[in-house]
Order: sequence, then C-alpha cells, then structure tokens
Amino acid sequence: MISVSNVTKHFDEVHALSDVTLDIAEGEFVTIVGPSGCGKSTLLRVIAGLVSSHGSVSSPAKGAFVFQDAALLPWRTVQKNVELLMELESVPKPERAGKARSALSQVGLTGFEKSYPHQLSGGMKMRLSLARSLVLSPEYLLLDEPLSALDPFLRIKMRSELKTLQKKLGISFIHVTHSQDEAMALADMIVVMNKGKIEQVGDPYEVFNKPKNEFIANFVGGHNVISKNNKSYSIRMDHINVNFDNKNKDTYSMKVNEIEFQGQIVKVTGVTKNFGQLSVSLADDIFLQNKFDVNDEILINWDKTKENSLQ
Repeated sequence: MISVSNVTKHFDEVHALSDVTLDIAEGEFVTIVGPSGCGKSTLLRVIAGLVSSHGSVSSPAKGAFVFQDAALLPWRTVQKNVELLMELESVPKPERAGKARSALSQVGLTGFEKSYPHQLSGGMKMRLSLARSLVLSPEYLLLDEPLSALDPFLRIKMRSELKTLQKKLGISFIHVTHSQDEAMALADMIVVMNKGKIEQVGDPYEVFNKPKNEFIANFVGGHNVISKNNKSYSIRMDHINVNFDNKNKDTYSMKVNEIEFQGQIVKVTGVTKNFGQLSVSLADDIFLQNKFDVNDEILINWDKTKENSLQ
C-alpha cells in the first residue's frame, strides 16, 4: 500500500500541497484529477520521491514514473530505448534483451524492436514509454498526464489499453489527469484536488452522483447547483425533465438562451426565476421530436429525491 500522511509542500509563497493524506491500496487504479495548479502533479512527484516535502510517504521500494513527455532517445531503436534503464543498472546484455522484448510484448509493440521513435505514431510512442517503465518490474506505476498530447480519438483508445494493462499486471497505477472523462473511465478510485487540498475521494459513481461540495459538482460536470432554504444542492442535468405536454403543474418556467448539439444529447441552457441559470440534458431524438428555439419558454421539473445536498 502507498500511504501519504499530512504532506505539505510550498514553493516560495505558493502552497502546492496543504496537509494531504491519502491511502492507495495494492492493485488499485487511482486517478488524481483537478484544475491546473491544484497540486496533482506535485503530489505524484512527492510519492515518487522526486520532490521533498513535510509529512510522510511510505510506498513499496520499487516504483516507476511515466512522464507527460515520453523523452525517447531518437538515435536509439525501440529495443534500445527500453534497454536503457537496464544498461544503467549493468544488467547483462542477454538478460536485458529478453526483458525488453517481454515488455514490448506487454504493450503490443512486438515487431517494432528495430524501428526508431520518429517512425512511431503518438500512441506507439506512449506504449514505448510504458514499456521502458515496466521493464524493471515495478510494484506500482506513476503516470503524469501521459495521454494529454494525443488526439481525442487516440486518447480514448489508449485509456482502454491502459486499463487493460493495469488489470493484467495487477499493480497500482496512480494516474494524474485534468480530464474528468478520463478520470471517470479509468479509475477504481478518484481523488479530486483543488488549491493543494484533496476535496473528495471515492469511486467514480460516488464522486459523480454524490459530489461533496459546489466545486466538485461544477468540476466533474453534468450538474446544476441550486439554492433552497439557505442550503445548496446539486441536480444532474439529465435528471431534469422538460414537460412538453404541460400536464404537470409542479414545474418551473425556463427561458432558453442556448442550445448545444453534442451528438447523442442536446444541452439546453436557460434562465429560471427560482434558480437562475440551469442546464438540461436531452436525448437528441427527444429534442428533435419536440423542437424549440432560443428565447422560447419551456417548462421543467425534477424528482426532489434526486437532489444531492452539498456541504
């Protein structure tokens, strides 16, 4: 298990981490997510021992780090890039060649041993970076936004491959990302950070459906924040109904000011008298069957039991 206890880190006047405590179980896929400058990459580097801090960190002896920039050596072949760390540790040549081939096989790069980095696609370079980290059989892997430079289609493909690889290896992956969708898709446990502090820890379903506070509700997306009786609540956009038949009397009027087609769904944003600006998520076929325009008045309501109380 990796255990972070009361860790604090300052860079001059900047409080990068403030009294952070976190436990990561063996074999878990953990994503650390938050806005730029929240401290997520600093926390990863503290766990790796690359950055000093106040507090304590305990972890298995053998970990590996996958950086955002793969930093591949262009004059070395794929095979030789993977062998580099073993060369530095004076591993005998036959042994390192075998281990390199095994690592390349794990990430689907068998057959590319004699290629050079410039001959690889972005996804293949990412796989090569992973192979280089796995070759020394780490007990956990730290990944600092490794998919951020890839195009959206390739990111989705690579995150699926990452998840499959982690399950196959059975070791802990601690993955930093600024993408909420990526965090939800990959994680067994999500850590949401803001301003150097951990705001919430939980599984994806819990974090999305039960955000603890207004920051998390807004950050994870898909939620409205409303105020009633001096208390704040979140309500999911897709839990708000549009009453096209006007039969339900328990409704609120909303003047539409934006309609955004997003493929399978249509996001409708408008202003209500009771709750200010709200957004509603409609299936595209429902919207097309009951089409309305900007500046139209529509009626909305929701099941009050779907409201989530915020701290």
